Amino acid sequence: MQIRGIVKAAQTAQDNLKTGIPLQKVASFKAFIQSSIETIERLCTQAQMTPEQLPKRSREAYYFLKRIDLNNLPTISHHITQTTAETIRIKNIKTQQKSILQNIFNLSLTPIPSSTQIQQLTHTLATTVKTIEQICSQGQATPANLTKSSRQIYSWMKFLTNEQNLQVHLAITYRMREIAQKILKKHEQELVKVMIELTNFSGLYKSQRVGNTANLVISEGFINAPDEVLQALLNIALFGKSQDSIQLIRTFASSEEYSTVLLELDLIAEVIAENPKGRFYNLDELFDKLNHQYFTATLSKPRLVWSKINTYRKFGHYEPARDRVVMNSALDDTNVPEFVVEFVLYHELLHKYHGTKWVNGRGMVHTSEFRRDEKKFLFYQEAEKWLTSVTSVIT
Repeated sequence: MQIRGIVKAAQTAQDNLKTGIPLQKVASFKAFIQSSIETIERLCTQAQMTPEQLPKRSREAYYFLKRIDLNNLPTISHHITQTTAETIRIKNIKTQQKSILQNIFNLSLTPIPSSTQIQQLTHTLATTVKTIEQICSQGQATPANLTKSSRQIYSWMKFLTNEQNLQVHLAITYRMREIAQKILKKHEQELVKVMIELTNFSGLYKSQRVGNTANLVISEGFINAPDEVLQALLNIALFGKSQDSIQLIRTFASSEEYSTVLLELDLIAEVIAENPKGRFYNLDELFDKLNHQYFTATLSKPRLVWSKINTYRKFGHYEPARDRVVMNSALDDTNVPEFVVEFVLYHELLHKYHGTKWVNGRGMVHTSEFRRDEKKFLFYQEAEKWLTSVTSVIT
């Protein structure tokens, strides 16, 4: 089924996101996005199909519109940097987080919580996030001005206001409870109570067992971890460290699945001066070159920015909801060959070009088509070798 206007709607939204939305037009932009999504879903329902069954361009346009974070839109207003405001600490934010974590743990008793329960949790998260943003605004600051602890918790709550992120978070908490019960049954320790928390903090995990109670806190980066990694985390919490468990955990923590989640969390609260021109490399110029060479000059330009963010050995990141490529400013250096910067930018542009392929509810970005096109880069092997050598030094 063809839906006329869906690609044009996505392109219009993309253009607005790139240039920034005037404050007086934010409400109408939100209404436009919501109306577009509702229309597509209604037409699909009438045709007895899902958006996944739409033609490729229409399907990608739908998912682009669906991923736009309407609560975190790029607006045209005065820019506040971290140096112009005092550091802000949110009182009782840890208590609020603890309450939300307990709520999530309670909801994970069943594989599919009721829609009412999820709505209540979503409302609590959205209300708390909005309150924090208002406190920052009153102090003429942004969430980037929060203390490290407050900023981590705020980013985590904001991350979970995204419906898909919350669903994944709840699903993995349920899975971990199931795995814990199987482990305890195997060791004939069914009376042990296990408390599981996934959150945003500096570290991989924290665990403590006192008598028949075991507490496990793990990084949000593990929300896409396979069962064997989750089992390793639970084994450590219940029975102490082992070399095999530690190896499994560290290997996954070095993966892109893990670092991408952490990067997304960090970018939520970060303030970036969106200037594509670095000290040595101009991303606008590199984009024009790559677009002509690899995309026949047909790829619309995303927002291009340099960032000093700790990217956990990631050199670039594409944010579909903002249509923004974030490049690690560590690459903006005379010691970094130009073909390396080009390759990282090309890799992120491929994410924009190919989009996300959904399989069984999980998003796949590095598809076989993506890897095929990635190897078309003229200096692919040389760039991979250079980046691998730098990563091994950092590790």
